[in-house]
Amino acid sequence: MVRRDDRETDGEFMALEDETRAATELVADDKVRAAWLYYVEGLTQEQIAEALGLSRIKVVRILAAARNEGIVRIRIDARSARQAALERGLVTSFGLEEAIVVPAARDAASIPALVGYAAGLWLSDMLRDNMSLAVGWGETLHQALRGMQPRQIEAMSVVSLLGGLTHSRSINPSAVARRVADMFGADCFQLTAPVFVSSAEIRDALWGEPTLRDLLARARAADVALLSIGSLGRDSTLFREGLVPESDLESLRAAGAVGDLLCHFIDAEGRPVDHPVNRRIMAVNPSELTGIGLVAIAGGGTNKAPAIRAALRASAAKVLITDEGAADALLASVGQKHG
Repeated sequence: MVRRDDRETDGEFMALEDETRAATELVADDKVRAAWLYYVEGLTQEQIAEALGLSRIKVVRILAAARNEGIVRIRIDARSARQAALERGLVTSFGLEEAIVVPAARDAASIPALVGYAAGLWLSDMLRDNMSLAVGWGETLHQALRGMQPRQIEAMSVVSLLGGLTHSRSINPSAVARRVADMFGADCFQLTAPVFVSSAEIRDALWGEPTLRDLLARARAADVALLSIGSLGRDSTLFREGLVPESDLESLRAAGAVGDLLCHFIDAEGRPVDHPVNRRIMAVNPSELTGIGLVAIAGGGTNKAPAIRAALRASAAKVLITDEGAADALLASVGQKHG
């Protein structure tokens, strides 16, 4: 449980993000000792500073670094009454087995981090020996890595559902799958082709390769799949990373697209739209997910509600991990209200 006896702590953690880089030079032992004193023994920052012979501001930096580097992993298992009500509403309204709703973020830019962290925790709890996991990509799944609890899982495999990028500034589908596999000591199967190719003919030829056909078979037979969705906007991963030009936005909207799932643009009913972009994608088609044991969708934000609803239909997902804003909008779309 996170202690909040110092009211200014959260603000200081945020304000000192840049300064935490300097904490990488601090002795690792100090980080571990400070983390135990603060999170386990319950000492205040002033008491830790005195115990370690450091200034209070240096203790703040150490604690921030301990969180950023994964020395401290915070897990909140409790639910507010509002979260619980939204979760029940989503399960009932959308035929889900489970819904996880995180509190609304103060800043919309933090939504992928909150939802992703919850998705990482959920996945860690789900995994067992001999399981096969299929993963998508996007900012939310990139953030999910922060919530995963590394451990050795016997005979586990991870399958990437998308091709890779020859140049990436931040998030690469292949990197997400590889990092998940490393966390659990799993085998990793990559879709070794660009996520977007120049024509439908090249896409079809690549899918004819025996190794990629084998990967598709593995994806179809996965025990669990964790996917995120993209909205139809300039801030979505596909447009932000320049994989799809912004000039295609209007024609995609005209075709009925509300967002993308595994880089396939889908309409409000979860059907792929008729658009040239959809014919150049090297990624498992959402229609291929029906044989997977359990599909989970992770995504949040009010603006993503139409895309989330479409993705639930397209993938037959039974688990949704989202935030209060998207949950409210989803329930409103089916005539339910939750205060």
